[in-house]
Amino acid sequence: MRPELIARAAGLVTGAWVAQAVSTAAALSVPDELARGPRPVAELAVAVGADAGALYRLLRALSGVGVVEEGEDRVFALTELGELLTAGALGGFAVMLGAPFHRRAWTDLEHSVRTGESAFARLYGGFEHFGDHPGDGELLNAGMTAASNLLLAPAVRAYDFTPFGAIVDVGGGHGALLALALSGHPSGRGVLFDLPHVIATAGRPLREAGVAGRCELVAGDFFQRVPAGDAYLLANIVHDWDDERAVAILSGCRAAMADGGHVLLVEAVLPATRNEPHPATLIDLEMLVMNRGGRQRTLDEHQRLLERAGLRLTAEIRSEGPFSLLDAAAA
Repeated sequence: MRPELIARAAGLVTGAWVAQAVSTAAALSVPDELARGPRPVAELAVAVGADAGALYRLLRALSGVGVVEEGEDRVFALTELGELLTAGALGGFAVMLGAPFHRRAWTDLEHSVRTGESAFARLYGGFEHFGDHPGDGELLNAGMTAASNLLLAPAVRAYDFTPFGAIVDVGGGHGALLALALSGHPSGRGVLFDLPHVIATAGRPLREAGVAGRCELVAGDFFQRVPAGDAYLLANIVHDWDDERAVAILSGCRAAMADGGHVLLVEAVLPATRNEPHPATLIDLEMLVMNRGGRQRTLDEHQRLLERAGLRLTAEIRSEGPFSLLDAAAA
């Protein structure tokens, strides 16, 4: 056997070790502490509340994947890659992916593949879990906010929102993407729309961006009704649902939007060609594990959903990252 293939296979098998090590470092705020400057591991252990010996072993492993660098006398420094794991970057996303509720569900991936059922729904009952367990809900929302800030933001940043007076962020979480949309649209108004337990702690990104005064936070269920508006932003929403419920959400937006309005989907679109590496294929497994009927879709599949909801796809705007913005108007 070729040694390089053995090494590659071993890397695939042990990838979960790396992911959990990164998540643990983020949960301990190690990247944030090291962002202030290099620190001896003994001093760092006091700052983050960890055992110095165990923390050294964690950091030594992370130095091997480029997150930190070890100097003399067990002094560690954060790398440029490690800076992306601070709380202001992808730290919250890393913590969420390593949280017990998420790891337990992914441990049941085999069940999902054998049955087609969501492992998370089988174990925890579905999204209702987050309303009943606010700690997990906060981890989820912090993780989604972090992902929005770095991974979804390029797709939103690439779009011109200025033609629209009122932008409704449907299932917008804490408001990170709505804040970004309004930051480039000084005269625009925003509506952050999500479930009551989400809205109860939402709005910080809006305040930090200085746009909270132009926003309304509205609690509700998008299967019942959505607020009136000119543009509807649905970022990583349609992929959470099967086709029938996805069409129901899109139809609700189509019915509520003003004349000349648009529905804007931010999604990781599956590549049309076989064997093409793309993050959407792994996100699709996340949907299989975490959501009842959730899935990533190709551009043609998105187009068919939009048509069933009385909408027509007018453009796919690709961004620097793995996410595209799909712009749809009334059919």
